[in-house]
Amino acid sequence: MKDRICKILFCCFLIAIIAPTQRLKAQKKEIAQARTYIKSGKDYDKAEQLMTKLLKDSANRLNKQILYLRYVAIKMQYEQGNEKLYLKEKYDTATFYQLSKRLLEAGEMLDSVDALPNKKGKVNISYRQRHSAELNLHRPNLFYGGTYYIIKKDYAQAYEFFQAYLECARQPLFQQYDYAKNDSLMTQAAYWATYAGYCMDDADKTIRYRDDALRDSAKYAYTLRYLAEAYSWQKDDEKYREMLETGFKHFPTNPYFFPRLVDFYQQHQLTEEALRVADEAIAVDPKNIIFLFAKSTILLNQERYDECIAVTEALLHCNDSIPEAYYNIGIAYLNKALTIEQQPNAHKYKKNLLHLYQKARPYMEKYREMMPESPKSWASPLYRIYLNLNMGKQFDEVDKILKSR
Repeated sequence: MKDRICKILFCCFLIAIIAPTQRLKAQKKEIAQARTYIKSGKDYDKAEQLMTKLLKDSANRLNKQILYLRYVAIKMQYEQGNEKLYLKEKYDTATFYQLSKRLLEAGEMLDSVDALPNKKGKVNISYRQRHSAELNLHRPNLFYGGTYYIIKKDYAQAYEFFQAYLECARQPLFQQYDYAKNDSLMTQAAYWATYAGYCMDDADKTIRYRDDALRDSAKYAYTLRYLAEAYSWQKDDEKYREMLETGFKHFPTNPYFFPRLVDFYQQHQLTEEALRVADEAIAVDPKNIIFLFAKSTILLNQERYDECIAVTEALLHCNDSIPEAYYNIGIAYLNKALTIEQQPNAHKYKKNLLHLYQKARPYMEKYREMMPESPKSWASPLYRIYLNLNMGKQFDEVDKILKSR
């Protein structure tokens, strides 16, 4: 038994010695093959594949020789493609842009390893100066590749390209260029990354480059809209409200911000805030039917019936083809009547009640005329009106409608 255990331990010892040796031999062979491909002036893609395969082994990820050969193999493919484009030969545009991105990623990976201290703790950066200059010239291809995929509506690819373009600003490889300060395309790239994230319904991607995207003044309204939607997806009410308020402040007539901001405040029972927004909007455009109708509805919900009627009359003076405006006035008069009817001495105000029902009638009948397919909205109000005005024929008709539902 003891001899058997010794044999097993000895075999394990041999494996521990032989396996790394074999792996090292295979690595050297593949490196040599990659160099042969590169020197031959062809099969650069095969050289890249060999080095990429080696990098899948975690033991090789800090090997500068492998990283450098991969960088060169991609660079040579890129230059071949660039030459074909220059000579107007047939070449796949997507392949060219993908090579541009892979080249930049390979350069950044090599630089990160190149900047690590050696065993003595000394840092000796060998490639940065040359590669930084090379890749800075190629970097615009990331932006144009992103726009290429935006046009193709491949938003996942577009996002990757714009992200790569933007992240260069954080890479030590490019620190001398200070892209955040000197690159005028940064804000545009951030906007398109935000747009791509929005098109993918991905809140995190939509928000990631928020600050830079908001600096693109030409697309400021769109950016606020996409951010508002992203925060809505995340159920972040405070950020959602912030985007809507900012959007409304700068673009009060934009059809996106005002209705959603008013709706937000009403849903959260902040009716005074909703009314404030409506008043600010009307101050900008006093005849805007959307603004006036919003205020009319807010006042109706606040039981400020006389004010509601006045605002809605102003709305109808601007545009008399809005069914809901007639409904609001009709309901306002009916609610005023209901308020009186609920008083202990309601019988003393019979004339006032009659007057209110008479005032409500034409508005409700007009609403019915304009919305015949919506008896659920007008049948009950008209039932009350006809009952209190003692209009038997009309009452019977509406009563039948209610009973048939």
